[in-house]
Amino acid sequence: MLLSKSCVYGLRAAIFLATRDNSQYMPIKKMSETLEISHHFLTKILQQLTANDLLDSYKGPNGGVKLRNSPSEITLMDIVLAIDGPDLLTQCALGLPGCGHQNPCPMHDEWAKTRDSIRHMLESSSLEELAIKSKKENLRLTSEGGFEKLLK
Repeated sequence: MLLSKSCVYGLRAAIFLATRDNSQYMPIKKMSETLEISHHFLTKILQQLTANDLLDSYKGPNGGVKLRNSPSEITLMDIVLAIDGPDLLTQCALGLPGCGHQNPCPMHDEWAKTRDSIRHMLESSSLEELAIKSKKENLRLTSEGGFEKLLK
């Protein structure tokens, strides 16, 4: 897997938030139950997204999190960089230091093409697009069921 488990969960949570009314805070406990993610683990991930100005959080009985900006303004790249950092898009596929055009590894050329394709997809995909697609095509954000299951 290219992305860490934290990053994958962060993407799922961000897409889920993009499907909701962004004028209200979503309780983290409810999110963790709906998305089938440990409450403690999800809280840590959401703290990272809040620290990187992607989410707003509010404590108290009506507290929770919501997207700081419109889902159309937040890309998958924003989420990935906030949680995993830029290493996916800069490091050698074999983990060799100094890999580059001057001193390439056996996978350098192919990985560079793949990496550029991944970068493009992450930069050009907004949370809004994925939220709309999830609703329209009943796509899933959990291990079972499609988007309609999330509405229950």
